[in-house]
Amino acid sequence: MDSGTRLIGWLWSGWGLYWLLSAMRNKATQRRESPASRLAHLLPLALGGALIAWPQPLGSALGWRLWPPSLVAYGMGVALVIAGLLFAIWARVHLGGNWSGTVTIKQGHELIRSGPYAYVRHPIYTGLLAALLGTTLASGTVHAAIGLAIIAAALVRKSRVEESFMREIFPDTYPRYSAEVPALIPFTRPTHSPAH
Repeated sequence: MDSGTRLIGWLWSGWGLYWLLSAMRNKATQRRESPASRLAHLLPLALGGALIAWPQPLGSALGWRLWPPSLVAYGMGVALVIAGLLFAIWARVHLGGNWSGTVTIKQGHELIRSGPYAYVRHPIYTGLLAALLGTTLASGTVHAAIGLAIIAAALVRKSRVEESFMREIFPDTYPRYSAEVPALIPFTRPTHSPAH
C-alpha cells in the first residue's frame, strides 16, 4: 500500500470510527424495513466497497487504469474524500438521534430541514458519494469505477425506500420538502419519486 492509498484509508477509517461512536446515541426504533429490503441495498454496498478497496483485483481487466496516475487526480481525489466525509458528518450531527443504518421510523421521528438538509434530502449519501468519487478519482481504476456505480445505484434505491417511509409519517410536509429540495445533488432542480 503506497502512502497516497494509506492517507485515503486513514480518512475513511477516521470517518468509520466517528460513525460507530455516534451510532450509540439513537432514538428507539418504532418500525424498520424488512430484512429482504435491507439486503437489497446492503449486498450491493458491500460488493461496491470491496471493488473500490480491493488493492489488486482478481481479473486483469478490472485493474486497468482509466487515466494515468497523476498528482492532480490524486489531490482532487483527496480533497473530495475530505469534503464528502465532512459533509456526511455534518448531516449526521444534524440528524441526531433520528439516524439509523437501516431504513426505520424512530419514536418521536422528526423531519430535519436544517444544515445540509436545506441543500439535499439525503446529505449523508451525497457526502459518501462525493468521498467515493474522490477515492475512485485517486485510484483511477476500472474496479473502483464499477464499485462506485454499484454503490450509487444501491444508495439511490435505499433513498427511495426512505422517502416512502417519510411520506407516510409526514404526509403534508415531506411532499412539499421534496418539491423544494433536490435529493442528492445540491443546487439542482428537485426530483422526487412519486408517492407510493
